[in-house]
Amino acid sequence: MKNFKGTATAIVTPFLSDESIDFPALARLIEFQIDNGVEAIVACGSTGEAATLSREEKVSVIRFAIEQAAGRIKVIAGTGSNDTRASISLTRTAKDLGADGVLLVTPYYNKPTQNGLFEHFRAIAEQVDIPQIIYNVPGRTATNILAETQIRIAECSTNVVATKEASANLEQMSEIIRNAPAHFSLFAGDDSLALPIIACGGTGAIAVISNYAPKLFGDLVRSALSGDFAHSRELLFRLLPMMQVNFVESNPIPVKYILAEMGMMQAQYRLPLTAPTEQSKAKIRLVMSECGIG
Repeated sequence: MKNFKGTATAIVTPFLSDESIDFPALARLIEFQIDNGVEAIVACGSTGEAATLSREEKVSVIRFAIEQAAGRIKVIAGTGSNDTRASISLTRTAKDLGADGVLLVTPYYNKPTQNGLFEHFRAIAEQVDIPQIIYNVPGRTATNILAETQIRIAECSTNVVATKEASANLEQMSEIIRNAPAHFSLFAGDDSLALPIIACGGTGAIAVISNYAPKLFGDLVRSALSGDFAHSRELLFRLLPMMQVNFVESNPIPVKYILAEMGMMQAQYRLPLTAPTEQSKAKIRLVMSECGIG
């Protein structure tokens, strides 16, 4: 994970009609990512419906992703939670399984202080020797990890190698990039902000849209990283309607529907997530047609 740059797809977790995990569909999705050149996948993140996976299911998905990838692509495991001890345990398991790194979401619901956040991430970094990515997503956790706290976390251990920033606050992200230690990088956590974040010094994106448009979005990121902002901007404007429709309902509801329309898997969810409304389906299909997706 050292000096990692590019696109990491936060892959969905496919389900069958009985809500069990559809491993053949997961294999197809991982091969689709590899064939289209993304640099990494994230298993069991928010887009992977980690909130409704048991610990045993998370372990099975992480293990399967690592075995399917077979070293051809980096595999990052979502191991964070609002329970520090549970996060340490699952992070240790991910390391033992052979994950290249882990993604650690901000503790949610507990609403810890900034010092509590620091101690949470420090505890994981001290106890498990694996590359770790902070995941700051205030819209889902009700807690923003401030720039100074993220820098403090990064400075406490070289195991903390990056942050996935989904605060949509470019000023905060610029402050992190400006002041972070050399071993620490920043990834866009909002697909539509990948280009401006890379222009500010970010090193890539952990993305949703690349589930179904891995080559186009990967090219957007690679173009920006190489300094070809004109081409990156062209791809951004082409994909922007899809980025917007991805959130016409809660993620990953639209993304799974799009993948189902592409024949990749069933559009199956676990409660409390439900299938998109007919109105949302029509809007998604329209935007897919307009953007040449599917």
